[in-house]
Parts: sequence; C-alpha cells; structure tokens
Amino acid sequence: MKPESPRWFTSSYSANGGNCVEVAVNLVASQGIVPVRDSKRVDGPVFDVSAGVFTAFVAGVQAGEFDAV
Repeated sequence: MKPESPRWFTSSYSANGGNCVEVAVNLVASQGIVPVRDSKRVDGPVFDVSAGVFTAFVAGVQAGEFDAV
C-alpha cells in the first residue's frame, strides 16, 4: 500500500502575498499528524505536529491567546 501524500492548503484568510504556512490535515486519520510548512519554501523543511497539539493551537488562536505576540 502506497503511503498517503500530504494535500497542502493555506487558510482562506491568507491574502498577504504568500507569507503563509501551509498545512495538510488529510494525514490526521492515517498518521495522527498535521504537517506544516512555509508556503514560500515548498521544498523546505516540514514540521509534523501531532493532531492533538495542532487542535490545541487552533483553539488558542481562536481564543485570542496569541494576539499580543
């Protein structure tokens, strides 16, 4: 069986000229991770985040916990 490849996307709120991160949430079910990369360096490093940690991060963003950063 061939391993599933990441399907990258950026947020619909990302309209700042390409200074974004991309995520591939399609790997959560099969591998339990959310790969993250810089949209300007698609051949660069990929940071694999556990699904639970990514969910907590998104919840923190939505709660405004990073607004002062």
